[in-house]
Amino acid sequence: MSSNAVLQPELQPIVACTVSRDVQIFDLLIEDMETVLGERWGDLGFADALAFLEQPDAESLKFIAVALNADDEEDLSLIVDVIAAAKARDIKVILITEDVSPAALHTLLREGGDEFIPYPLPEGELAAAVDRVLAPPEAPPLAPELQNKLKATGDRSGVVIPVHGMAGGTGATTLAVNLAWELANIDKNDPPRVCLLDLDLQFGSASTYLDLPRRESVLELLSDTEAMDSDSFMQALLSYNQKLHVLTAPTDMVPLDLVTPVDIGRLIEMARVNFDYVVIDMPSTMVEWSQTVLEAAHVYFATLEMDMRSAQNTLRLKRALQSEDLPFAKLRFILNRAPGFTDLNGKSRVKRLAESLGIAIEVQLPDGGKAVAQNADHGIPMSEGIAKNALRKEIAKLAKSVHDVNKADAKVAAKK
Repeated sequence: MSSNAVLQPELQPIVACTVSRDVQIFDLLIEDMETVLGERWGDLGFADALAFLEQPDAESLKFIAVALNADDEEDLSLIVDVIAAAKARDIKVILITEDVSPAALHTLLREGGDEFIPYPLPEGELAAAVDRVLAPPEAPPLAPELQNKLKATGDRSGVVIPVHGMAGGTGATTLAVNLAWELANIDKNDPPRVCLLDLDLQFGSASTYLDLPRRESVLELLSDTEAMDSDSFMQALLSYNQKLHVLTAPTDMVPLDLVTPVDIGRLIEMARVNFDYVVIDMPSTMVEWSQTVLEAAHVYFATLEMDMRSAQNTLRLKRALQSEDLPFAKLRFILNRAPGFTDLNGKSRVKRLAESLGIAIEVQLPDGGKAVAQNADHGIPMSEGIAKNALRKEIAKLAKSVHDVNKADAKVAAKK
């Protein structure tokens, strides 16, 4: 028996779909989908996607790539319905957005978006996002020693201490992490409850300084602060030696405007009512919610060095705050890598710097040398690794000064 029939290769199932008003608007997405998946993907409009996701054929889908721009915000409720339908089938959602407002992006992530990529797509970013969303869930549970065992109290009125670098490399994170640790150990008989919030959402490294993992729960908490309560906040914290409790930066880089001033206000207030001290590692960039942190702060530490970039940025910040009638008086300037005690010429340069900027440099921290960076790479506070380092000793003095002032204020308040 003979036949002229040609054997046809079996069609591979569709494993992904782009969902958009018009996929031709996102030509780079088409190219990247073809690169990642070949022919194993399709394209749907928003309304068609909602209908398709209710059909049995949708069972083969692993993820959908929802692409939208500013013009699509009018149909946000429909897009939210598409995401909800996908999540109901356990289909992952990758958001590709161009010129979408932070509020809309916040809504889409809260409603179930698993990954966010800005458009135009960075090279290789779609493939990386697909790998992340399709990766099996992390099985290992959090180590018991890292779990926060403190219970929420809701009866505190914590002191809020942000730390802000006037330029990169001025030691803001080093100061924030070690100041928080020194405060947590300031009183052996009655140790205060100390929380460290890493609000440098993109490049925050407080977790690295303390060898703590980053967790998805942080992004979940920040994405829906309206639903946050004391229990969910405390569960999102990691513990360092059950003395210092840390909210790390998110696992992946997220937009600084993902959170609003209202979100940050809720976060700080939740920390204040459960801790005696709330130390905040701030991003060097000024964002919409920077004012919220400044207004909540009891004292706002700003680190700078003896260089032109620090001086110029300090002057810019001073002008910006004073022009908006914001509480510039809360800022306390800390000079890092300050001249030594015997460097008389250096002392005069510090004085001229302060006078030219119209500020008071109230704290001068010595140069701790290479040992500081090496100790940070080991993921431990300076008191644990280089206790006799000159920088560590000055930060310990600063912590004691902060604690003494706080105790004195508490006594005065108690007498009234």
